[in-house]
Amino acid sequence: MPHRVAVLALDGLLPFELGIPHRIFGRSLSPEPGNRGVKLYEVVTCSVRPPGPVRTDSDYAILVEHGPEALATADTVVIPASYELGPVFEEGRLTEELAAAFARIRPGTRMVSICTGSYVLAAAGYLDGRPATTHWSSADHFQRTFPQVRVDPDVLFIDDGDVLTSAGVAAGIDLCLHLVRRDHGSAVANEIARRTVVPPYRDGGQAQFIHRPVPEPQFATTTAARAWALGRLDRPILLRDMAQQESMSVRTFTRRFREEVGVSPGQWLTRQRVERARHLLESSDLSVDQVARDAGFGTTTSLRQHFQAALGVPPTVYRRTFRTSADTA
Repeated sequence: MPHRVAVLALDGLLPFELGIPHRIFGRSLSPEPGNRGVKLYEVVTCSVRPPGPVRTDSDYAILVEHGPEALATADTVVIPASYELGPVFEEGRLTEELAAAFARIRPGTRMVSICTGSYVLAAAGYLDGRPATTHWSSADHFQRTFPQVRVDPDVLFIDDGDVLTSAGVAAGIDLCLHLVRRDHGSAVANEIARRTVVPPYRDGGQAQFIHRPVPEPQFATTTAARAWALGRLDRPILLRDMAQQESMSVRTFTRRFREEVGVSPGQWLTRQRVERARHLLESSDLSVDQVARDAGFGTTTSLRQHFQAALGVPPTVYRRTFRTSADTA
């Protein structure tokens, strides 16, 4: 029998995410002689209510033909994101409908969330004491709501055996492909990735997608030093030179800087150079060597080390992913 996947459709769901399990699992076929072309998964969509319409975040509803009883027959349950989680999002607890639906799930069933579907898994207790991820923009709120969960906001997905969570939206594709690879090997996963026109494996994590503007302090006394440094990122910048811009000792400047910005001057400077390199990689034709020099890293090796540490991908991969040119603008 094919592995049965139940996708739980909740009011306020995102249609794109709802379709990911159907596209990845539903199109995965056996390569084995004698069974070639046989579907490896059976995918059904169900609701917490009897069959009927479920609202989406778009201008249409979907008609779901299975109720919560489908959860009792699932080998894997997938929970896509929803914008109407109510007390799950606000208080970290399941609604009565959700609790009743989850009570039908058999022990040992593999549980999977896409994007903020992780809130549902956490509210149901599946993530207690375990590593998990969610959309980077919700990671702080998720951690405050569920302090017992070990949240990692930088990865595309986390496989913790029988419970798996993915980052936002398209990271659900990465996670579902990973599950196919885990269940049936790379050949099957690569073939479905090829048919879906996506890479079978993406480099890096969420960090490369996050904008990190410099926070504005309420009582700024190191503003002039930061402005001076930003104007000369391509040149060596010493801590004592920054302190001199504010007529402070190095010790006082370092303390004030950390109070206002939240990191040390050296950490801040590295971040600004990474952001400068990001901009140049996205918007210019400069070589990576020149980007390294213009961002103040000096060498390509230094750029690569700091860029990889900050964003999880090397500069060349980042440029291929985010490059914008006049032809596509």
